[in-house]
Parts: sequence; structure tokens; C-alpha cells
Amino acid sequence: MNESHLSLVVTHWVTSELGLALNCELSYDAGDPLAVCLVFTGQGPRSVRWVFSRELLAEGLNARTGEGDVALWPVLDEDGETDCLRIRLGGDRTALIELDAAPVAEWLAETYGLVPPGTELDGVDWDELAAQLAE
Repeated sequence: MNESHLSLVVTHWVTSELGLALNCELSYDAGDPLAVCLVFTGQGPRSVRWVFSRELLAEGLNARTGEGDVALWPVLDEDGETDCLRIRLGGDRTALIELDAAPVAEWLAETYGLVPPGTELDGVDWDELAAQLAE
């Protein structure tokens, strides 16, 4: 098995007082070891897909991180522990998504079993890649 998936119901904060439940799936494929994919499925025929770095997701569980189209930060409970993860997606049209942190952290640890952090580029043949780019 070279893939890992996590299905969740998340909250899409339409306004600060109105949150809508959405189904989503986080996926990781060892064939693309730097990236995670976040797919939102709704009642319509189309889904919305975002791809960003696994490292960004890991950092977002502990501190505010990201810029541009993707930013993540933890929301702490009264004991100072990470309760949930917020993700801001988009440039001009922004979506704010909130996920439970515990299943995301467990799933992320599972991805590290597939490809340990720091080893994502171990199989890259840099000479071959440079030759392809030179063509």
C-alpha cells in the first residue's frame, strides 16, 4: 500500500457565525511524496481539490504557517493543546475550513510510515532530471 486516505466531515465557515458541514478526504500518495491532497465533495457533480505540501500541513498543526493561497494554523483548547486545524484556501475568494486536529495528526503519522520525513527526495536521480530539463 503506497497511499493513505482520511475521510472527514469538516466545517466550512461561511461567516463567523455560520458553519456548514462538508465531506472531505485527505489523501497521500508515496509516488508524489511531497504533497497531500484535500478534496471537498458536495451535493453537486463536481468536487474541489487542493494540493499542498505535507510539511505545510504538519507545521500548521503546531503554528501559523503558509502564505498565498494556503494558510494553516492550530486552534487551541483551554489547556493549550491543539483542538482543531483551520485552513484558509484561496486568493480573491477565500474559504475558511476547520478540521478536527487529532485524526489529521494520526493520519499524518501514517503517511510518515509510507515515506519518512526528510526522505521524500531520496529516490530522485538528479543527473537524469537535469538531462531532461536540458532537452
